[in-house]
Amino acid sequence: MRLLDDRPKRLATLPYRAAGPGGATRNLQLAVETLRVDTLPTGCAALLATGDLQGVAPAPTGGGPVLLGAALAGYLRLWAEGGLVPPPGEIGVLLTGDFYSAPNADRRGVSGDVYDVWAAFAAAGCPAVLGVAGNHDEVSAGRVAALGPSTALLDGSRHRFGDLTVAGVSGVIGDPARPFRRTEDAFLAAVGEVTSPPPDVLLLHEGPRGTGPDQPGRVALRDLLERRTPSITLCGHVHWNRPAAPLGTGHIVNVDARAVLFTR
Repeated sequence: MRLLDDRPKRLATLPYRAAGPGGATRNLQLAVETLRVDTLPTGCAALLATGDLQGVAPAPTGGGPVLLGAALAGYLRLWAEGGLVPPPGEIGVLLTGDFYSAPNADRRGVSGDVYDVWAAFAAAGCPAVLGVAGNHDEVSAGRVAALGPSTALLDGSRHRFGDLTVAGVSGVIGDPARPFRRTEDAFLAAVGEVTSPPPDVLLLHEGPRGTGPDQPGRVALRDLLERRTPSITLCGHVHWNRPAAPLGTGHIVNVDARAVLFTR
């Protein structure tokens, strides 16, 4: 699966609330964008990639606010009914982590249970929900796996989705005494293992540096992936205004606080 454009096109927006500095709550818009690729898994009309949705939004079916990722899953059916996106049963989902928000969106950097986000995409009927955990996520591979055979939290592992190989390493480089953190050597070793041979898609929370000064990331990770390049590396953790950058023979797409729909 190769990226054909590097400039996304806006498809829709979803209003949400997120914590700002000093406990203030901000009203923001989640951008839902499209990028073209040359191929998709058999039976899929699109792949949805997203991460760092650290906010809350009204559920499309009514009721109180829910985690932004869960709201996004609910909107897929409404958008499909309007012809904006394919039916959820034809959209595979790729998650790059950090989906928790304080319930009132009034505290930054908090961690919590994000199972509801995974469950919402599975309940929407998406044929696969594959992802990694971020450093603010509380979620287990076993609980995610119970949602079905095509739902998997990846951490140093690979998963086949049709004819697509998806690999992933959860978390960030940091104090290994804390959840979803590894030393730099251990993180690079885990990435090296899952990219031998290179997968079609690599899912990371913390990703490699891009090619511009406005595309921050880990230099050592970029050096590694230039030698064993996935077709597409998806990541987040830090925001890029320009979400795509070349990497070896492939590309990085940063989906921090955005949702990208890959279509043919």
